[in-house]
Amino acid sequence: MRSPVAPAANEQRGAGPTAAASQVVTPDAMEAAAVPARLRVGFVGAGRMAEAIAQGLIRAGKVEAKQVLASAPTDRNLCHFRALGCQTTHSNQEVLQSCSLVIFATKPQVLPAVLKEVAPVVTAEHVLVSVAAGVSLSTLEELLPPNTRVLRVSPNLPCIVQEGAMVMARGHHAGSEEAKLLQNLLEACGQCEEVPEAYVDIHTGLSGSGVAFVCTFSEALAEGAIKMGMPSALAHRIAAQTLLGTAKLLQQEGQHPAQLRTDVLTPAGTTIYGLHALEQGGLRAATMSAVEAATCRAKELSRK
Repeated sequence: MRSPVAPAANEQRGAGPTAAASQVVTPDAMEAAAVPARLRVGFVGAGRMAEAIAQGLIRAGKVEAKQVLASAPTDRNLCHFRALGCQTTHSNQEVLQSCSLVIFATKPQVLPAVLKEVAPVVTAEHVLVSVAAGVSLSTLEELLPPNTRVLRVSPNLPCIVQEGAMVMARGHHAGSEEAKLLQNLLEACGQCEEVPEAYVDIHTGLSGSGVAFVCTFSEALAEGAIKMGMPSALAHRIAAQTLLGTAKLLQQEGQHPAQLRTDVLTPAGTTIYGLHALEQGGLRAATMSAVEAATCRAKELSRK
């Protein structure tokens, strides 16, 4: 693998990424697809998701803050990167010229123009990653020079608190080592799994949009308690903690949700009465339809 590394210290900024003659090997770097010691990570686009990923990488010690360079048209979002200790610029091409692993975190409708802008400075040393929803790998590869190593990542909002659920898919020219390197980095922001690209839109419906679905359920759960007389702030705190605790049980126990649900049930008890009400309201069918609708919309966007 052509390991993505930072420009050597005596290189002029903007001369393009090159492989370092030698690298310091740390214990973490001895892991499979470990992060190169002098890796520089670039962000084109400095919105909330880019900031969340950068924050996760820095907090986990995957990359030093000074090794991160972010670009955006204005300082509105770049100030958050500077607060992390990162470098910033208004030039997208400068990011490509200074970093060999670059994450594109622009709005989907803006990304094609951005890729055309930076294409002249893309080299064989680059590994390019898109987190833009609805932009397929084939589109990314068409807009970039031949043989560019491209990967696509679908993150979700909990990346902000390093509890994201992410999937990634690689293009034709990205190998397993590039995929493992990216997975190693992104696991600083939560769970990351490699999948076929066909699953990316489904992930958008399940986990990207799913955050909003879960928030809606949490809100409804709390409002039920408020209706019965509990103060609003207390009800919302307990609802959120109930979701958190249940999620941890599902992850740590490794059981099917139906089994854990059964563990809560007692004959003629409160839970079965509540579940009956949920079934009467069509919760299960409505949730399945929501994931289906969001997935179909993601697929529509991918075709545009």
